[in-house]
Amino acid sequence: MAAIAPSGVRIGCRLIREGDEAHLLPGEAHSIPARQPGMRRSSGAARWIAHGLLAELGVGDVAILRMPSGAPVWPEGIMGSLAHDDDMAVAAGAPVGDIASLGIDVEPAQPLPDDILALVTTPADRTDAADRHLAGRILFAAKEAVYKAVYPLDREVLGYEDITVDLNAGCATTKTGRKARLAYCVAPRVVVLAFVEKDRG
Repeated sequence: MAAIAPSGVRIGCRLIREGDEAHLLPGEAHSIPARQPGMRRSSGAARWIAHGLLAELGVGDVAILRMPSGAPVWPEGIMGSLAHDDDMAVAAGAPVGDIASLGIDVEPAQPLPDDILALVTTPADRTDAADRHLAGRILFAAKEAVYKAVYPLDREVLGYEDITVDLNAGCATTKTGRKARLAYCVAPRVVVLAFVEKDRG
């Protein structure tokens, strides 16, 4: 997984385990609404990874609270993203610098059901370079990751039809004109990292 990340971005994963909800710091536990134990366990696993990434960046003992929108709140000077499926949690983090924002998503390495694929795909999407069995799943994860990366910058709600993904070129463009770079792996899970480079203009 580390191989898919651009320079300066740290990325980690963890199989979700019984008891992972105990990794939530008190403030984190309070910010996450009372929900089914499985969701709290997943959030705990993702934040456990994120705390490790923050420690590598020299930031310790900081709670990653959950905003009402569901987005995590990162310490000043740090950007990051969390995600999980039923079995695995992932996190990515980086100091604010050449990259303006990032987003990550994780999905099972299985074909995307046809009904969901129909909702996600647009005629402009390009997936020829991807494994044909997993192309739809990668596309889905890419659009989720791109949304996470661009929402903090534009504060605009986007649907799948508002994000055009070109897996051949490793990039995506939103209807607002925002461009993101993509990196992904497909084993043992489909993980897509989207990042927006800082405008040097």
